[in-house]
Amino acid sequence: MVRIALIGAGKMGISHLSILGAHPEVEIVGVCDTSKMVVDVLKNYSGYNCYSDYEKMVDETQPDAVIVAVPTKYHFKMVKDLLLKNIHVFAEKPFCLNPIESQELTEMAKQKGLVNQVGYHNKFVGTFKEVKKLVKGGHIGEVTHFLGEAYGPVVIKKKSDTWRSDPSEGGGCLMDYASHVIDLINDIVSPIDKCKGSILKSIYSKSVDDSVYALVSIESGVSGVISVNWSDETYRKMSTSVTIIGTEGKIVSDANELKVYFKSKTPPQGYSRGWNVKYVTELADEVNFYLRGEEYSSQLDHFIKSVQGKAENSINTFESAWKTDHSIHLIKKQSLA
Repeated sequence: MVRIALIGAGKMGISHLSILGAHPEVEIVGVCDTSKMVVDVLKNYSGYNCYSDYEKMVDETQPDAVIVAVPTKYHFKMVKDLLLKNIHVFAEKPFCLNPIESQELTEMAKQKGLVNQVGYHNKFVGTFKEVKKLVKGGHIGEVTHFLGEAYGPVVIKKKSDTWRSDPSEGGGCLMDYASHVIDLINDIVSPIDKCKGSILKSIYSKSVDDSVYALVSIESGVSGVISVNWSDETYRKMSTSVTIIGTEGKIVSDANELKVYFKSKTPPQGYSRGWNVKYVTELADEVNFYLRGEEYSSQLDHFIKSVQGKAENSINTFESAWKTDHSIHLIKKQSLA
């Protein structure tokens, strides 16, 4: 059994708690939140040890690992405190407010040999996993262009301020939603290391961006586009997609459907020359507890297995999240130029 504690019982925290509570190899030893109402409800109805002070919780419960699901503003101090106590850490995305903090935590986790993971769940979506396999396997040839997109109705009117509308806490479309797209491109193609131009637009929000449009490139010089708008009412819910164009084919994929075109007469096994379509139902891994999508359980399963030594700690590491934070920094910096 892996002894796990949770810091932050908001939307994502509660989701993680539900998945962990159903996991046969996890013991939830503590839950921490600053909301008295949340703590009181959990105390009365869950049976968990509940706290309002995460340091006290960690000292008293001695967890093997901790899930950090609080606004990004608090990640650096909390994660650093946990690493200093030799505790494995899963942190929500985006990792840190700036890549300098991300780098420090990455190096610390490496030096201590601790399992570390950040919650970019799209890497556990079956279609996106298949996209990476096809691209890295060279099946569409040399990549010549890429496009990462996400659109949806997250902010569709002026509303009261929350942490998502505060740039100092990690709010805004770039940090909160475009980070998913950037992280996918970094993983499937190569880390974005240059931004040639970007526009961050506020539509309904006062202090943060609601849309992100950026022309970026990777180390090889191949360019691509990031296009994200969380104020698009034409979508029922947030939808993320990638398009990868290569010398020998083209891939267009979202979380539900993968379309791929092969020029070659000898495409990979399971595919034919020309257009192919596969659905996430064919590509998704089975999980023992389904909540909001297989990927949410899959990412925690991977973290738990990594802590147990049953899996290699190689997906969504602090290091990959640091590279994503760096790409975000480049886009933000260029928008101010």
